Amino acid sequence: MRVLELDGASALASILIDAKLLGAGAIKYGSPDLVLFDSGGPASHLARNSILCGPSNTRIVIRQSSNKTCEKHNNALEGQIELIDEKPVLTAETEEWKHGCWYHSNIISAAGLGDLMNKLKQLTPCHDFVDAREHLPSGTFWAGSIAYDMVQFTQPISFEKSPKDNDVLAIFWLIENYVIRAVENGEYTVYGTDEQWVEAVKQIVDEEKITVTLPLQLENNNQEVSSINDEQHRNSIQEIKDSIANGMFYQVNFGRFWSGRLVEHPLTIYQRLTVTNPAPFSAYVEAVDLGLAIVSSSPETLLRCNNRFVSSAPIKGTVTRGANKSEDLAMVASMIADIKERSEHRMLVDLMRNDLSSICKVGTVNIAQFDVESYANVHHLVSHIKGELLDEKTSGDALDAIFPGGSITGCPRTMVCAAIDQVEHSNRSFWTGSVGWFDPHNDNCSWNILIRTLEAHKKGNRWEGVVGAGGGITIRSDPDLEVAESIWKSQAIRKACGWLKPDFDLTNSGQLETTALDIENSFNFTNCGSVTMLDDLDSNQIKNNVMIIDNLDSFTLNIAHVIAGLGHDVCVVNGRDVKFEDYTKSNLLADYFREHAPSHIVLGPGPGKPQDSKLTMKVAQLAIDGLLNVPLLGVCLGHQAIGLVDGYQLIKDPNGAVHGTPVTCQSDGSGLFASSTSKSSQFVRYNSLIVTGEGKNKLIPNVYDENGSIMGLRHKTKPIHGVQFHPESIGSVNGIEIIMSFLALQSDA
Repeated sequence: MRVLELDGASALASILIDAKLLGAGAIKYGSPDLVLFDSGGPASHLARNSILCGPSNTRIVIRQSSNKTCEKHNNALEGQIELIDEKPVLTAETEEWKHGCWYHSNIISAAGLGDLMNKLKQLTPCHDFVDAREHLPSGTFWAGSIAYDMVQFTQPISFEKSPKDNDVLAIFWLIENYVIRAVENGEYTVYGTDEQWVEAVKQIVDEEKITVTLPLQLENNNQEVSSINDEQHRNSIQEIKDSIANGMFYQVNFGRFWSGRLVEHPLTIYQRLTVTNPAPFSAYVEAVDLGLAIVSSSPETLLRCNNRFVSSAPIKGTVTRGANKSEDLAMVASMIADIKERSEHRMLVDLMRNDLSSICKVGTVNIAQFDVESYANVHHLVSHIKGELLDEKTSGDALDAIFPGGSITGCPRTMVCAAIDQVEHSNRSFWTGSVGWFDPHNDNCSWNILIRTLEAHKKGNRWEGVVGAGGGITIRSDPDLEVAESIWKSQAIRKACGWLKPDFDLTNSGQLETTALDIENSFNFTNCGSVTMLDDLDSNQIKNNVMIIDNLDSFTLNIAHVIAGLGHDVCVVNGRDVKFEDYTKSNLLADYFREHAPSHIVLGPGPGKPQDSKLTMKVAQLAIDGLLNVPLLGVCLGHQAIGLVDGYQLIKDPNGAVHGTPVTCQSDGSGLFASSTSKSSQFVRYNSLIVTGEGKNKLIPNVYDENGSIMGLRHKTKPIHGVQFHPESIGSVNGIEIIMSFLALQSDA
């Protein structure tokens, strides 16, 4: 086994530990806890700077509540979930480093993750360390890690597979002293409030060569244990695919875990990974007294914020490296051309556009880059999605809105989070959570997604670890290939742990590089309207505005932002909220719309069947019965709702589910397609179910796919229309034209 030479911020960490400026020997400066963000690979828009944090004297710890009980039980695989009325209160403990120990200081109660991070601004000293570089804190900041299990505070559902009482869910350190290494030129800059620590570190980086020789990897004779075997893995994938075929989801990310004893310190394992498997969002976090260490060689961005502009870069679409340059190019070409990989990626792009739209200004959310990112063992499809924060929102609010990342949950988000809780064999803990930093004063932040990650716990004098890996399951997933993908995604970390032998190789190796691809579609709007989320219907805001009924989908806000981008004010209400059920009884809803008539109504898409949304079905019934004189558009599930009311049948598409794939649709040139430049166009579908048969002669099919399935309906005389496809998707070429045609319709007064 060859000797590994280490340089950069990771090597500096070892040098500072030896100099008693970090770790156990640095307790006069602060705690021995370690936090390192390491941008591996060549300098690029991804890897610009590494940050090595100095000893901290203040930290925030969030633990699993001991009184949490699951009051509502879900069966997401059959589309049965109950939304909780109120999210639980988040309680965080402030601790101070004194006399060589962490001491309890205070308790902070918050309404959620974003609220907590906003409150931490009050605890953050304001220092302006001069640094003009982008994507960096300007002074004192917070750094740490968030477990995936914090999903209980960001999604409106109860979870049965909760962590053990008092398990750590998140930990943040207040960082007042730190070192930044610029990847491009290798220069180190030291900042801080402790002049003694700053000067001592400056002397080292000025006078020493920042390199370290890693010891030969110790042989680990302890056998790893998998949470499930390959057969159980395949069975779970098939179970998920069956639910997808029944219309419950579009994509579910399923994971498995390998665990075992470690014979080396997690920091050594991390440092070896930075050489063998470099990644732009690598990180090492250790809370010494808690016996917790997180080792990550992650390639994926969850969230970055710089000067009020936020971005996310979801990864979906993966192939292994080729044995040589020619094979490498062929592997990339196969991934770009693969329908499954592109559909899987398109779903996540549409999902993250939706999530960013919840906290960004209308007209600002767009795809900035679409790349193939090549890492040591794999190629990935990656889109970089950007937007400008609403004036009243912070980067903490943004993190709350998009956590956990869509690439490691799937979509629609709420439903698949419930499914993950149901089908995975243990809670995820920190795997697929996040590590990062945030500066409350300039509102900048950078958070990764904890894939390619080892979570280590010290028990007595020994370390034990767990590694998670998985993939997005779609209707086109092959169970055997998905099992293999999980294994080779995990192999680099499992080899670093010593659980797999050094000669275990399911992939080839290559250099880090980026290849730009053409962006499918752009959304450029001016003179935009507004989007308002309503908790109830008792509001005058709906009157004369476009009303959208959200059916728990992960694309609804994309529709809202397109409509607002075209100059209309939009109100969004939750069609799955039980408090709206009273409006669906007797004539309450008809009376309401007579008094508060919106200009247009959109029945939105969503998982399951239209009957799962009583509000959607009631509005569809009123429209078909002529009691609602407002232009109405049903999208996907909304389209199915108006079809059911008119007597059409709802069946599984006999040609199979289509999710995230553009299909050719042929119109007869009527209804919303009357002004279209072409009767044939490609639109993205997200559906397993379709309407078929004949109705009561009120709705007429006017769009079909290549198999003859109904893709569009229009009313004979009223402004009522439905489309099975998603016109707002990044892959729907002429989708905005359809929405514009609908908005041009006038009320049937």
